[in-house]
Amino acid sequence: MSNEGVKEVVCVTGGSGFIGSWLVRLLLDCGYTVHATVKDLHDDRETKHLEALEGAESRLRLFQIDLLDYDSIVAAVTGAAGVFHLASPCIVDQVQDPEKELLAPAIKGTIMCSRRQRSLGLGAWWSPLPSRLSRRALRGQLMFLRGRIAGLMSITANRRRCEVWYPISKTLTEKAAWEFAKEKNLDVVVVNPGTVMGPILPPTINASMLMLLCLLQGCTDIYEDHFMGSVHVKDVALAHILVYENTSATGRHLCVEAISHYGDFAAKVAELYPEYKVPRLPKDTQPGLLRAKNGAQKLMDLGMQFISMEQIIKDSVESLRSKGFIS
Repeated sequence: MSNEGVKEVVCVTGGSGFIGSWLVRLLLDCGYTVHATVKDLHDDRETKHLEALEGAESRLRLFQIDLLDYDSIVAAVTGAAGVFHLASPCIVDQVQDPEKELLAPAIKGTIMCSRRQRSLGLGAWWSPLPSRLSRRALRGQLMFLRGRIAGLMSITANRRRCEVWYPISKTLTEKAAWEFAKEKNLDVVVVNPGTVMGPILPPTINASMLMLLCLLQGCTDIYEDHFMGSVHVKDVALAHILVYENTSATGRHLCVEAISHYGDFAAKVAELYPEYKVPRLPKDTQPGLLRAKNGAQKLMDLGMQFISMEQIIKDSVESLRSKGFIS
């Protein structure tokens, strides 16, 4: 996207993260003024890579927030025409206290951001308006990022029993967002990405890229019965901007290049990078289930063109190399 002049102010919660950093970057490229939230303004790992972005000096302001502290959210959201709510704990390993570490920050943080957006008086977004720009400004859209496509509402109970808490937190967060939106007549649009990979902007590595790193290092975890929706981190950021700027966008938008078995992904990594000890994994542990290339049809109908899985892998590996995670 090209810079078309300075646009309105938008807020990105979780702006220092893997996806958040890319969203902030592309919003600045598009001419937006961005309020980005971080957990600690004094932590260079959260701030320096954002401050180095083109346009950041004049159109980026950083805010420190606590997802469980409503007052800390107010300053970041105030004055924004739209909120991209990405902030949520990402812990895919076993957790000691699911309520404290995952569920409370994810669910309560989402509702607090929603409350603040609703309190700004942006309640007329359902009324027909002659101007696309004025309607967008009134919509006060609240984007909710849901991490894993595996965390579907119909299997939440099973995942509780298996203690797979990260997908549960995402599922319950989105469910709470939809219920709040219906109750308060708030316009919500959702982007649901799959396994997000690509160039790393922050100095730290995220969970999806760590999975790829472990695979390159010879990890033999099979992830039986695991289908994944690979997607480039840039495409995830672009998808958020696309649905924000398109007033016809409603509901949920699955954001994946394709859905395939984990074994297929591992085989492609091994083919592209034979110099690494990528294990050969079973390609089909669930006979009969089909790979899908059009899971993101709603986004494609809006004009989205996804980066291929092969290019996703190449960009990801080159980023891991440039950041010094692998040689």
